[in-house]
Amino acid sequence: MHLLFTIIVTFFAGMGAGLGTGFAGMSAAAVISPILITFLGIDPYMAVGIALSSDVLASAVSAYTYGKNKNLDIKNGLIMMFTVLIFTVVGSYISSLVPSATMGNFSVFMTFLLGIKFIVRPVMTTKEAMQGVSAKKRAMQSVICGIIIGFICGFIGAGGGMMMLLILTSVLGYELKTAVGTSVFIMTFTAFTGAVSHFAIGGLPDPAVWILCIIFTLIWARIAAVLANKATPKTLNRATGVILVVLGVVVMAFSFLS
Repeated sequence: MHLLFTIIVTFFAGMGAGLGTGFAGMSAAAVISPILITFLGIDPYMAVGIALSSDVLASAVSAYTYGKNKNLDIKNGLIMMFTVLIFTVVGSYISSLVPSATMGNFSVFMTFLLGIKFIVRPVMTTKEAMQGVSAKKRAMQSVICGIIIGFICGFIGAGGGMMMLLILTSVLGYELKTAVGTSVFIMTFTAFTGAVSHFAIGGLPDPAVWILCIIFTLIWARIAAVLANKATPKTLNRATGVILVVLGVVVMAFSFLS
């Protein structure tokens, strides 16, 4: 009975995380962590580790799917990834020096607001418009935005996937599919780094919960990425917006219950 309950909980956690990753490049930690904490009583630190490790394969398979459909900017993605990783450490260090603030729901609330933005003001930028920006300017923008994203993620401890999607679409002017593809490409490496550090410090989690979360998140991320790459920009904006709003509301509800 306990195993069945664990399978049901991890299935829905993986489904929410996978859909969020495949459609919007969202970090699995925003969905999986509160569900595991609320329903399975898993230690918060370990829940984040499970979520991050689930994110690795889910983001990798999503990035592969987007890349296969030519919706991935690897060059600028790598530039942004390195600056995000470096300034996440900087932000984390500075955060440890100042009084802690209650910002745990920042990522979830941002997910909800970003979902509304995609429904009300969809991203209709074309690839042709993206290519109008010079390579040098795009590289500089990637460095600056990577610094901002990394610092905020390190300081607050959440919001990486959503911050990247927001900045890639609103600041760098990326077309939505390329923005999500580039975001999941970066998240593959940032999630792997986070998962390794979590398990190195806190030890390995419950193997059943860990494996089930990885499998379910991977399956749903693959399904979402395939559907997203086939969808028209208008449909993708609406689908992404609805998924983000629903996930935001559900996870906020779980946060209040825990």
